[in-house]
Amino acid sequence: MNFDPHFLSARRQFLTHACGGLGVAALASLLLDDGLRAAPEDGAEPLRPRAPHFEPKARSCIFIFLIGGVSQVDLFDRKPVLQRLHGQRIPESFRQGIRLGQTNFQAPLMGSRYGFRRYGRCGMEMSELLPHLGSCADDITLIRSMHHEAFDHAPGELELCTGKDIPGRPTMGSWLIYGLGSESRNLPGYVVLLNGRSPKARSLVWGNGYLPATYQGVLFRNQGSPILNLQTPRGTTAAMHRAQLDALRRLNQLHQQETRDPRTSAQIAAYELAFRMQSAAPELMDLNGETRATVASYGDGDFARSLLLARRLVERGVRFVTVTHHEWDHHDRIAADLPRACREIDQPIAALLHDLKRRGLLTSTLVACGTEFGRTAITQGNNLDSAGRDHHPHAFSVWLAGAGVKAGQVIGATDELSWRVTEDPVHTHDFHATLLHLFGLDHRRLTFRHQGLDMRLTDVAGRVVDKVLA
Repeated sequence: MNFDPHFLSARRQFLTHACGGLGVAALASLLLDDGLRAAPEDGAEPLRPRAPHFEPKARSCIFIFLIGGVSQVDLFDRKPVLQRLHGQRIPESFRQGIRLGQTNFQAPLMGSRYGFRRYGRCGMEMSELLPHLGSCADDITLIRSMHHEAFDHAPGELELCTGKDIPGRPTMGSWLIYGLGSESRNLPGYVVLLNGRSPKARSLVWGNGYLPATYQGVLFRNQGSPILNLQTPRGTTAAMHRAQLDALRRLNQLHQQETRDPRTSAQIAAYELAFRMQSAAPELMDLNGETRATVASYGDGDFARSLLLARRLVERGVRFVTVTHHEWDHHDRIAADLPRACREIDQPIAALLHDLKRRGLLTSTLVACGTEFGRTAITQGNNLDSAGRDHHPHAFSVWLAGAGVKAGQVIGATDELSWRVTEDPVHTHDFHATLLHLFGLDHRRLTFRHQGLDMRLTDVAGRVVDKVLA
């Protein structure tokens, strides 16, 4: 097919010079990347709500990602035997088939410096460092038997978020809005709120992989304008702005007629979303409508504000919100640094659960809290006073609350040292299959044709963990 070079040049010039106020650069994640497979047939409205496979329990998800590797033996999986063996060498029987990274089997075992308590009517055991979260024990399911095979941080992050420890695959948030679309017309379907450093895997943790870029997570700031360059430039009236957008739409439609490329429809939809966000985003960030008691209940700090914004986002129909906290990579000084990290998350997470419940949103919002892997029972470093713990993907803990989740229970168990899973193992694929199930999606049927294969979040594995379901 022949293209008029003057038309293409004029189109590029218009896109470059006339559209700065649309937040194009900042909303690049909403535009389709060159070389990606075409968007679905409904590309003109790629985020429109779509029917699930069966009746769902959940409408939205807030995924709290504790980056760095939370120590399950210090917070969620009490081990009295480990306490008794503190300072001794690990028995030979535990050494076979376990990979170590920055430590060795000559390092001593280390019990937790902090006690455990029973919380709620269910009597769930958690660390004394998490009293606020403990007050929510009757609303959560704690899974102590998570495991996978990815040892280092970036592969572990990808394993948890995409189901595979290699780059190039869509995240669970991308799969959800690909399957269900979004109920918000004025905000992205998938939003990410970072706190502290980025994950080791960077934007791959919220990336679209081989799905069209419409389904990628959109990075928001938790202060000021959520997306840079979103505001209309001074001197540009609403009518002028609308005229620019209409002209851009016509140019894109002409381009689509010439190329028959359905990706252009998704581009048009992305610009329209950017236009609508110019009014929706400032309203989202304005907390004046929240009571002082509500704001105070979340506590101080960026993470607390991000969780409050996450509630406001799902309230406005956003399908998937990721909120990160990056203070859990405790290779040393875990006894000193763990309390500070817990203080930063404990009150805000509990406030989020209480707030959702009070507003009637917990019945339709799934709250998931995960980490890329756990930590070893043996130390990294031989000085017990300053030691930390190494990576341990063979057994760790996550928890779920809200829509469709059977509350007030513990699933799975590990051995005396939280070294291996001994009961009800839950692989990452199982975790993802269960999450999709709560949204009314069969993980075996939610597929995308890529390079001749029908790809899915759970690869060729995965099973729904029935014990999670209410």
